[in-house]
Amino acid sequence: MKNETFEEKLAYSKELLEKLMDPEITLEASVKLYEEGLKNIKEAQKLIEEAKTKITVIEQANQIVEEE
Repeated sequence: MKNETFEEKLAYSKELLEKLMDPEITLEASVKLYEEGLKNIKEAQKLIEEAKTKITVIEQANQIVEEE
């Protein structure tokens, strides 16, 4: 399974939203797309949290170097 980037997940979420906005979509299909979209957004949020953690670690390491 390929690890998708945040940008790929964002683009996929936009695709799902466009499909959900189709007035011809069935209820069953819309529920499936909605569920898939929520999963995708949760994964994207996890990527953001991981990036925030990395930035915090880098900033803390940089602060230690500056204090020395």
